[in-house]
Amino acid sequence: MSTFKGLPKDFFAFFKELAQNNERAWFEEHKQRYKDSVVAPLSDFITAMSPRLAKISKHMVADPRPNGGSMFRIYRDVRFAKDKSPYKTHAGVHFRHALGKNAHVPGYYMHFAPDEVFFGGGIWMPEPDALNKVRRAIADDPKAWKKVVEDKTFAKTFKGIDGETLARPPKGFDAEHPYIADIKRKSFFATRETTPKKAQSEALLDEVEQSFRAAKPLMAFVCKALDAPF
Repeated sequence: MSTFKGLPKDFFAFFKELAQNNERAWFEEHKQRYKDSVVAPLSDFITAMSPRLAKISKHMVADPRPNGGSMFRIYRDVRFAKDKSPYKTHAGVHFRHALGKNAHVPGYYMHFAPDEVFFGGGIWMPEPDALNKVRRAIADDPKAWKKVVEDKTFAKTFKGIDGETLARPPKGFDAEHPYIADIKRKSFFATRETTPKKAQSEALLDEVEQSFRAAKPLMAFVCKALDAPF
């Protein structure tokens, strides 16, 4: 049973301090604080979202485990990065599709940082085959895609579809297609922002649930394109 009452103030204070002390010695000294102020409340949040998420889609997984669940690890992958800072200065949660095993499958995402909190749904940087399927679904059925982007609740909740785009239309797609701007995307995500202060309230659950519901047209479209249930 969830005890979530909002993220504690120290949740964001921890990440502010980590940004100024992004090194192993500092983190090891504050590791218990990280577990108490970040991991524990995030686990409570995920647990609290589980029944709400199940009402939206039974195929999205809410796993409160600190490792291997819906919570992203704090450790950065610095193998190919110029910035060798070992730790992320934000927390992330991904309620991914049950058929997926990584962050590149359909799902709902949460981002918590001292200067920004946002959440939404879609698919981020899918593998080439999946990306082509989504693009092809838009190209082949523009009426269905129009229903997504012009859905009243979706349009009221989000500013539109986000995602890095190609400079030119992908090979095999009509440059004059009415939705070529979306076909050129590498990700298909819709997000909305709230404030860190609001995230410190139990009301965060209602705000997130409402946003996840509003993203259903996009989620359903993407899942259908990938032959995945929603």
